[in-house]
Amino acid sequence: MPELKTLGLFMITALAEIVGCYLPYLWLREGKTVWLLLPAALSLMLFAWLLTLHPAAAGRVYAAYGGVYIFSAILWLWAVEGIRPTPWDLVGSSVALVGMGIIMFAPRG
Repeated sequence: MPELKTLGLFMITALAEIVGCYLPYLWLREGKTVWLLLPAALSLMLFAWLLTLHPAAAGRVYAAYGGVYIFSAILWLWAVEGIRPTPWDLVGSSVALVGMGIIMFAPRG
């Protein structure tokens, strides 16, 4: 079960990062209120803290997290922005998830 815990923590971390980046995007590109920067900053602080909860070496965690971030961003594209992912989006994000699994769960001596 540590694999599911790791994947779940990565997914929550990705959500925090995406929200922290999407809110300033709404302010800058969509003309929304500047007050969105406050929850954005809090979300990015949460993102940074969540990355520290993994017991693996920081570099390995950051590398593997990138794969989950790619997958999560494609889900965000669909769920929040209403843009259906292409088959290539799905294949690419699946490859990224496989890469995350190899990095995080490969046997180590």
